[in-house]
Amino acid sequence: MSGTFSMKDTALVRKDRRPNVLLITCDQWRGECLSAAGHKVVRTPNADALAAEGVLFRQHYGGAAPCSPARACLYTGLYQMNNRVCRNGTPLDARHGNIALSARSLGYDPTLFGYTDVSPDPRTLAPGDPRLKSYEGVLPGFTVRQLLPEHQKPWLSWLKARGIDSGAGFPDIHRPADEHGGTTDSAVTNAPPVYSKHESPAAFLTGEFLRWLGEQERDTPWFAHLSFLSPHPPFIVPEPYNSMYDPAEGPAFHRAVSWQAEAECHPYLAYNLNLQERSNFRPGAEGKVRDWGDDDFRRIRALYYGMISEVDAQLGRIWQAVKAADAWDDTIVVLTSDHAEMMGDHYMLGKGGFFDGSYHIPLIVRDPRRRKAAGASVDRFTEAVDIAPTLLDLLGEETPPHLDGQSLKPFLDATEPDNWREAAHWEFDFRSIADGHAERHFGIGPRQCNLAVIRTKEFKYVHFGGGLPPLLFDLEQDRDELTNVAADPAYLPVRLELAERLLAWRAEHLDQSLALAELTEDGVVGHVAGLPPFQS
Repeated sequence: MSGTFSMKDTALVRKDRRPNVLLITCDQWRGECLSAAGHKVVRTPNADALAAEGVLFRQHYGGAAPCSPARACLYTGLYQMNNRVCRNGTPLDARHGNIALSARSLGYDPTLFGYTDVSPDPRTLAPGDPRLKSYEGVLPGFTVRQLLPEHQKPWLSWLKARGIDSGAGFPDIHRPADEHGGTTDSAVTNAPPVYSKHESPAAFLTGEFLRWLGEQERDTPWFAHLSFLSPHPPFIVPEPYNSMYDPAEGPAFHRAVSWQAEAECHPYLAYNLNLQERSNFRPGAEGKVRDWGDDDFRRIRALYYGMISEVDAQLGRIWQAVKAADAWDDTIVVLTSDHAEMMGDHYMLGKGGFFDGSYHIPLIVRDPRRRKAAGASVDRFTEAVDIAPTLLDLLGEETPPHLDGQSLKPFLDATEPDNWREAAHWEFDFRSIADGHAERHFGIGPRQCNLAVIRTKEFKYVHFGGGLPPLLFDLEQDRDELTNVAADPAYLPVRLELAERLLAWRAEHLDQSLALAELTEDGVVGHVAGLPPFQS
């Protein structure tokens, strides 16, 4: 059932019931890597088919990195400054609502396939609870149908049952097949893994969703969240996707003449370039990412493109199955990611820091009841915190005013919303509570290991804590973000304006859980946020 699914015009969702909701995240998918967005190399026919019936948001940005902080923004509708999930392993405060709890309060049974990377609030658990030993917990409100955390043990067991030797475990299962005999080649190749395209983690997770979908009653609305690991590293993919793209194809890398030149641009860049180990992206590889040559980075990028196409093929299976279940006309679909991927830009892989390459992510929203804007694309700035209020709005619920995001429904209705943001914002926290590495390196405290970004069409301003110098990029002259003009007197008015706008943004969005309420002689007036639902 793989391949492209051509979707035809559909009838409106029935008015006597709520729609189904299908929320799909593909981890570490870079925003421009969609053929619907005009990428000259990557082919994503099934994501494109969804965009043809929905709305493609071209300037969509994650709120934080890595996975746990990024997903906290998506699930809660709150910026990192309010949800306070700073790193993988930072607990999510139990007082915060989220989209799963809200959906449950509306009568859905939100069902998870994959993972949410949520660390539970330790104040709600006994000291010896095993859930306190992993950041890969489940977002409160979800029923788990198939958990698939990064160790991928359920998938490994499934492989074993199919006769595939999965004894290597994670991450070694993702080495090229010819390395499993004990020979390790540190060079980057496109050799496939031991599993086929029908046996990949994405194929396994899709199969579990399709089985569950077949059990659903036609007249009972459902809410499903598929959380795919692809195209997250390790960078390896089965045939034919491993050779689908020529490493020589693709845009030029955005970077300075050398990694040493990059490191001189800012103390944080020097620190981050020294941290990145090849083994985090290709199991068994030795050395620093920064020392890979252009040919290696291009081969990795070709594999990354192949991983995107592999997960896109799984999207085609999903579209077909929802259609076959006679549910397509009744289903809202949201396709997005948590954060993006540097993919060789600035001699880096992975995510974090402040570059667009880490935060520009895809977003396609399709609501069968809203056909006016079908096939449209939006170039306004949208953010991960917009997903929760959008889904609530599409389900007929008032968006709680304490949320930081804004509903995207006006764009789906082909109208221009009032007072829409003129910039994107994101945050990154590089504290290391467990070992204090960053704190020692910079000589600052954990509260100071952070940065905040305001990005307009013309400029990007990055403000660091702990006295680290700021950054300012003139994006009209410097799309590659290579020249810091923060200290240039000619740009001083711009720097001051953006610093003031960043400060105003933070002041406006400080925690509003109780600040929008007032006790009066007539009782509570205004809005009180609580668990669940979002609204008081």
